[in-house]
Amino acid sequence: MLKYSLNRIFWMIVTIWAVITITFIIMHSIPGNPFAKEGTMPKAVFENLQAYYNLDKPKIVQYFLYLKGLLQFDFGPSLKSQSITVNDYIRTGFPISLHLGLQAMVIAIPFGLIFGVVAALFKNRWPDYISMILAIIGISVPSFILATVLINYFAVELKWFPVATWKSWAHTILPSVSLALSPMAYIARLMRSSMLEVLGQDYILTAKAKGLGRSMVIIKHAIRNAILPVTTVLGILIANVVTGSFIIENIFGIPGMGEMFVKSIFNRDYPMILGSTVFYSAILIFLIFIVDIAYTWIDPRIKVSGESK
Repeated sequence: MLKYSLNRIFWMIVTIWAVITITFIIMHSIPGNPFAKEGTMPKAVFENLQAYYNLDKPKIVQYFLYLKGLLQFDFGPSLKSQSITVNDYIRTGFPISLHLGLQAMVIAIPFGLIFGVVAALFKNRWPDYISMILAIIGISVPSFILATVLINYFAVELKWFPVATWKSWAHTILPSVSLALSPMAYIARLMRSSMLEVLGQDYILTAKAKGLGRSMVIIKHAIRNAILPVTTVLGILIANVVTGSFIIENIFGIPGMGEMFVKSIFNRDYPMILGSTVFYSAILIFLIFIVDIAYTWIDPRIKVSGESK
């Protein structure tokens, strides 16, 4: 386990370095200047701004200066808010995005598993059809369309929930549901397919032949093995939901990292774009690592050393 973990940590660092390098190259390859939207300014002021943010230096020098800052966990200053650093944005915005993402996954995971199991147990019957119709809707309908429908019906017409901002628990309901539908649908479809495959295995038939009750066979044997494919994608799904709520945060006026990241792209705020990308990538890579380790807890037959599966 220790050898495997150290090897994975090494490749995690290499992957993050590759993300930093590629993002830096792409970002600085776009023509223009982050201060172009500031309007007409004296040449001396423009040159001072360039020098203050090291934008007057060669690109390779800027790259190594940024890497040096990262080693000190310093993502640099924001180009549009001189008094606020990228670290400040992350400290204030990420807890909100994390809250929204985790709340969405609390909805998506249990309901997705339930719909998938029910659909498999009642194959080609009305519970199966209803579950899969909901899954198809969740996959097909973009989150921003669902968000506008929920706002119009539950907030504007019924007035059950507030429309926007992030002040109380009631403000989190509609954005969480909007964000949860797509991963819930994906989990349901994956769990259904996996359950159908597991229910046809010989050990399930043997357990039934030994006289085990239907509920015991399903809970102890079928679900535990069928959930492995779901676990495989769970880390990516959680990372995508936690860090991928850009559109939802903008629709609902939520002051999370998603809203900040979108604004930084329009403003060409280089440190903010790089800092957000590195931060998101680190979360995704770490969650994938945690999921790989979790395999051995779910199914002891899986060896992290790769000797057998």
